Amino acid sequence: MRALTSLIFALVSVVLSATVVYSGFPLQRLSLQRAFPSSHSIELETLRARDRLRHARILQDVVSGVVDFSVEGSSDPLLVGLYFTKVKLGTPPKEFTVQIDTGSDILWVNCNSCNGCPRASGLGIQLNFFDASNSSSSSLVSCSDPICNSAFQTTATQCLSQTNQCSYTFQYGDGSGTSGYYVSESMYFDMVMGPTMIANSSATVVFGCSTYQSGDLTKSDHAIDGIFGFGPGDLSVISQLSARGITPKVFSHCLKGEGNGGGILVLGEVLEPGIVYSPLVPSQPHYNLYLQSIAVNGQALPIDPSVFATSNNRGTIIDSGTTLAYLVEEAYTPFVSAITAAVSQSVTPTISKGSQCYLVSTSVDEIFPMVSLNFAAGASMVLRPEEYLMHLGFYDGAALWCIGFQKVQEGATILGDLVMKDKIFVYDLARQQIGWANYDCSQAVNVSVTSEKNEFVNAGQLSVSGSTQDKLLQSLAIEALALFLSFILFIHFQFL
Repeated sequence: MRALTSLIFALVSVVLSATVVYSGFPLQRLSLQRAFPSSHSIELETLRARDRLRHARILQDVVSGVVDFSVEGSSDPLLVGLYFTKVKLGTPPKEFTVQIDTGSDILWVNCNSCNGCPRASGLGIQLNFFDASNSSSSSLVSCSDPICNSAFQTTATQCLSQTNQCSYTFQYGDGSGTSGYYVSESMYFDMVMGPTMIANSSATVVFGCSTYQSGDLTKSDHAIDGIFGFGPGDLSVISQLSARGITPKVFSHCLKGEGNGGGILVLGEVLEPGIVYSPLVPSQPHYNLYLQSIAVNGQALPIDPSVFATSNNRGTIIDSGTTLAYLVEEAYTPFVSAITAAVSQSVTPTISKGSQCYLVSTSVDEIFPMVSLNFAAGASMVLRPEEYLMHLGFYDGAALWCIGFQKVQEGATILGDLVMKDKIFVYDLARQQIGWANYDCSQAVNVSVTSEKNEFVNAGQLSVSGSTQDKLLQSLAIEALALFLSFILFIHFQFL
């Protein structure tokens, strides 16, 4: 007995007195005398995040937090004309480049058997194709699944009886389309738990495997691996994850317009004092808002508000998958007239390819007026000249700027990337509202990790650096070591 006791205490002494190396980084000495760290180098938020991670494992094996995606691309139609991110699907995980689209629900990627899918991209992206046979976690969605019994947005779901396979057909507003079948698969992402806590996480999601494409989707100049739908429908990834408590029922983005573009995309709520919110029109398949008026230089335009109302195919929609912006004719005509009248003494108005343009010899910020889109609940979206104009080159030594809003005879007013760039947008699905604020999207943002908004992390342009991963691994290794020591001491006292 005495020999066993001596051996145990010798082992404990060695462990406590030595600096342990785990996965290539040092762990600090442990002290069992204190249950709460006395050092101020560990913030309270870090401890809370660590506890949330542990409690999730203990209670239900579901880790909840903020998911931070990288963003590439730009709103400039002469460069890219779209924003995209990367998702990891399958086991082992494979990375796919997908367009960020708030105007549709489905996440879909190209299948290896796709007919009409581009095989190369003018964006310099290596295109990848999903092969369910190469993933150990992949399973097809059967005809008996509830997904196969409902239509989501303009998605026509149908059952292929010969294969018992649930398939879909999706048509986009530009006339392009895709069809394929649904797959249930693991999606991998980095879950931000706190200021220094990032957990490698995964969840099973349903997405589309595209076997056929048409229209612009077949072109290789801007080809990518698929589209990431962030719409409000039940089949969107944000709806699937939030329904299981994995992420909050809110997501945010900030799309950088200047330079090389890029930006921020998080499954979580960005906290910024200047954000104003406006309610969503209920029971709509898209993000429809109540646009009430448009003002140029502070003067409201003579537009009947009913032209913006949601009815049949009309309304006002926020859509990151649209590059430009579209105004119904009743609003477009007075809008262009007001802009032209405000600058006619300083620029040369001209028509180029059917669009109202201007030859400008100085900065547009010095000449063109500010525009306000006024929504319900007193929320105004203020547009700088670069957010309603497009720079299309030079002519006779002057810059050619054209109205970026396009006229539609019938249909919805759609606010795309032209308007949405350089702003934080928060899609609060839980509270049925959308918020926005002008912001430099090259800067980091604060994202809430609790429903009370009293705890947040700094995100944006976030990469899982080696030091951040080390902190997470160090925390987990310390916890494991503490459990081991507790077990050793338990054995010891059992023999006393």
